Formats: sequence, structure tokens, C-alpha cells
Amino acid sequence: MGAIRFFSAALISIASAIAELLLIWVDRKQGRVFHAIARGWARTVLAVCSVRVTVRGLDKVDLSRNYVYVSNHASMFDIPVILAGIPDQIRIMYKKELDIIPFFGWGLRYGSYIGIDRGRGGKAVRSLEEAVEKIRGGASVLMYAEGTRTIDGKLQPFKRGAFNLALKAGIPVVPLTVNGSFSILPKHSVSVRPGTVELVLDAPIPVPGGAGKDAELQLMQDVHAVIARHYIDQG
Repeated sequence: MGAIRFFSAALISIASAIAELLLIWVDRKQGRVFHAIARGWARTVLAVCSVRVTVRGLDKVDLSRNYVYVSNHASMFDIPVILAGIPDQIRIMYKKELDIIPFFGWGLRYGSYIGIDRGRGGKAVRSLEEAVEKIRGGASVLMYAEGTRTIDGKLQPFKRGAFNLALKAGIPVVPLTVNGSFSILPKHSVSVRPGTVELVLDAPIPVPGGAGKDAELQLMQDVHAVIARHYIDQG
């Protein structure tokens, strides 16, 4: 049954990606149509897979403003859970390698989300610049600070990329903790189990006044401490 849920979610993802590809031209610059389809996809996948979402802390953020949401990453289900649970114009930053996946990856590539080249050259710099432009245009951005999904359900060390972005954009960071998704679909699994995922948003953390590595590390430590406080070990 778990595998059936997984492949049902995959089929829904393909159908949604095709719809996005067909309608991208309507509103590619602002990305609101793309995001609306993505939220519809998220709600449908969660319903089909019997995954519920609860949200705490929405009252701590002003949804008329934009933020850099920084989250832990435990499962492929983190994406639909966050899109369905947070009513904000969130643009997901994803690893560029996903572009090659038929339909789903193509939707990401040509849509309003931001592919990150995880190298250290000019392409990586340009992807961060694109993210800064989208933030300054009024969108919020979601980044997974661990860089990849946890394999044991434990919170991993954070990488500096999300905090470099926040400093460049001058935008507050919202610590976002995802609890419960690991048991629904762990890394390398194709069996989806029903369950409840909790999202915990904490108060936005202003970026430090300075710049450079020290400022990034301070912001990273502050956000990690908040997420660790709310995080429920899922191992």
C-alpha cells in the first residue's frame, strides 16, 4: 500500500508539472500561477497519501512581508507539507540536478523556483543572484540549511548558503522546523506511510548589520539553535 501511495504521488506530480509547463507563459515573471498550481499539487498529494499537516507559529510572521525560510530536511514530503501549510508566496531553491527529471524537473527548470548549482564557480553565484532578485521582487524563498535529507532522522549540521543569501538580500530569516516527515518517507524509500507532520515557525531573525563569514556563521548558529529547540529526533 505504501508503494501505491508513492507512485500515485508521482503520477500527480507529473500531471501538475505538465499543467505548470503549459501555463508558465501566463505569469512567469511573478510566478503566482506557478505557485498556485504547486500548492494545489501539494494538497492533492497529501490527501492521496493520508498525510495531515499542523502548523504552529503562523502568528509570529507577517505574511505581507517576505522572508528567507530556513528549514531542516527529512523527507521528500517536506516540500508538499510546507507549500500546503504556509500561505506565503514561497519560491523553493532546489538542487540543479533535478532539472533532468522528465516533466517534474522540467517544471522546476522553467517555472518560478530557483535551481542552485552547488559548485563554487560563476553558476553558483548567478543562482544566488537570481534568488536575491526574486526576494527583492516581493517573494519569499525556502532553503534547506542541511543541504540534503537526513538519513537517520537526526538534525544535521547547517551549511552557510542560506545565510549568505539572507545577508545579500538583507531579509530576515524565519526558522522553520519540520517534525514527523521522516517516518512518512525516509530517504531512499518508496513506501509512503500515513501520518501527521508538524510545522513550527519561530519569530523572524533579523540579519546582522555586518557582512562576511563571521556574520553568516552567527546567523547560522542562531537559526540552528532555534530549530534544534523545536526539533523532535525522528531516528
